Amino acid sequence: MSEYWLISAPGDKTCQQTWETMNNLTRHQNNLCENFKFHIPDLKVGTLDQLVGLSDDLGKLDAYVEQSTRKIAAYLGDVLEDQRDKLYENLQANNNDLTTYITRFQWDLAKYPTKQSLRNIADIISKQVGQIDADLKTKSAAYNNLKGNLQNLEKKQTGSLLTRNLADLVKREHFILDSEYLTTLLVIVPKQMVNDWNANYEKITDMIVPRSSQMITQDNDYALCTVTLFKKVVDEFKLHARERKFVVREFTYNEEELAAGKNEITKLVTDKKKQFGPLVRWLKVNFSECFCAWIHVKALRVFVESVLRYGLPVNFQAILIHPNKKNTKRLRDVLMQLYGHLDGSAASSGGNADNVDIPGLGFGQSEYYPYVYYKLNIDMVENKV
Repeated sequence: MSEYWLISAPGDKTCQQTWETMNNLTRHQNNLCENFKFHIPDLKVGTLDQLVGLSDDLGKLDAYVEQSTRKIAAYLGDVLEDQRDKLYENLQANNNDLTTYITRFQWDLAKYPTKQSLRNIADIISKQVGQIDADLKTKSAAYNNLKGNLQNLEKKQTGSLLTRNLADLVKREHFILDSEYLTTLLVIVPKQMVNDWNANYEKITDMIVPRSSQMITQDNDYALCTVTLFKKVVDEFKLHARERKFVVREFTYNEEELAAGKNEITKLVTDKKKQFGPLVRWLKVNFSECFCAWIHVKALRVFVESVLRYGLPVNFQAILIHPNKKNTKRLRDVLMQLYGHLDGSAASSGGNADNVDIPGLGFGQSEYYPYVYYKLNIDMVENKV
């Protein structure tokens, strides 16, 4: 199960004691989950008003960074194409698998210095992910364009004779070239009408060279035939051929252009291969950047919400819980036993405590518990944007 719960509870005499009580009751006695200490450093608290404002903004930032992270994961899956089964192993955070990263979370002091205000740290993350998002749009547009052009050309190599590129089917000897008066047309004939074509093509208009038609190839539905005629009757021939359900394909035999067409496919295939490696590397690096930023946003949210809920001085223990899937309801009940009193005491203490607690009630959360709680789903493969 890829769902984790990130909670915090106020420190007892020590935070270690909070951890031991909770871990003992949920894991050792009842085996409802696996628990990990979630280390949040000493951050600058700022004023209460700042925390209330920041709490709401962090909720939006959380959603934005998660969406960007999932977008990169989904696009990496698209780019891997036939190797999509290798997506999971390519999604890492700081050179660790995602589970290891979150269960051993360490705050990145180099990227997010704790001397900065909480608002500054949030802004650093917002700018960083915004830049990655913008770069992803540019890189994906360029690669998708290349891929789309290649697919269109490949489709033209394989579709029905009505639509496909005919260049690789015809040869020089199929055409009358360099004649002042004569030209050769390529005609698509429905398969069941080939006998009708052979019997009647010379009568479609005047000035058709007798016995000039030959079948070059056929697919499941159509045959590709040539016919040679005088240039002056080409338009008339096209009109009357269409009335008989024979389709004249627009085609000029030009060896240089045909070679260029083949070269274009080769060039696109080469370009795609050249771009594939660097793009996959970029996606892997920036998935890691976004995922790590996302978990730091979660840490900020836990910190801010814990201060708003439990007051100052800062004294809480953040815990990452991996619930056993079958025991989530029982786990909620045990956590309620442990921390249910927090809500009652906050509501009954009146006065300023209300101002501390009530701003934390909404904060973009549909689920509210007496303890600080955020859900964390690290399944990046199945959950598309």
